[in-house]
Amino acid sequence: MRAFLREFIITAVLALAVFLLLRFTIDTVIVLGISMEPSFHSGQRVLISKLTYRMHEPERGDVIVFQPNNGDKGEYIKRIIAKPGDTIEVKNGAVYVNGTRLKEPYISSAPSYHLDKQKIPADNYFVLGDNRNRSNDSHNGWVVPRQNIAGKAWVSIWPPPTWGLIPEYSLSDQLARLINSYMVQCYIYKLYI
Repeated sequence: MRAFLREFIITAVLALAVFLLLRFTIDTVIVLGISMEPSFHSGQRVLISKLTYRMHEPERGDVIVFQPNNGDKGEYIKRIIAKPGDTIEVKNGAVYVNGTRLKEPYISSAPSYHLDKQKIPADNYFVLGDNRNRSNDSHNGWVVPRQNIAGKAWVSIWPPPTWGLIPEYSLSDQLARLINSYMVQCYIYKLYI
């Protein structure tokens, strides 16, 4: 009887420890609405990593879940486009970060709105939905404070055709490549002058 009780207690403690570990490191969210189509669809379930942003800061291109800072209740899921200190502008159907036009294969259609150039405040992030023209996001005049970010979208778990890791689109790498390419072109141009 003692062996059974001891095994039961050990099993219960281990189960509780695993439950708490999972609860503090991952969470499940249900996508509501069409603001992230074609990347995510209403009713899709996504695991988010709460631990990722304890190890490093959010990056451009990350899909995040957060509490909106615009008075709405519930959680939003959007893509980070600009980080603190970046400049953002939307014109002629394209998004520009720090003066560089982004290539965005994940959007449903080009934005039909204009957004004047603005600098992102410290500890805030500029986010946009992938369905640019049907999304309540930062182009409406609000940004996401760092403390409102719940986690990074990590794995799609429902429905079965969407199972798998969330695709990564590193906008930071894209900006770095474009800037380096521009610098090389300027250098070559100077050589021939």
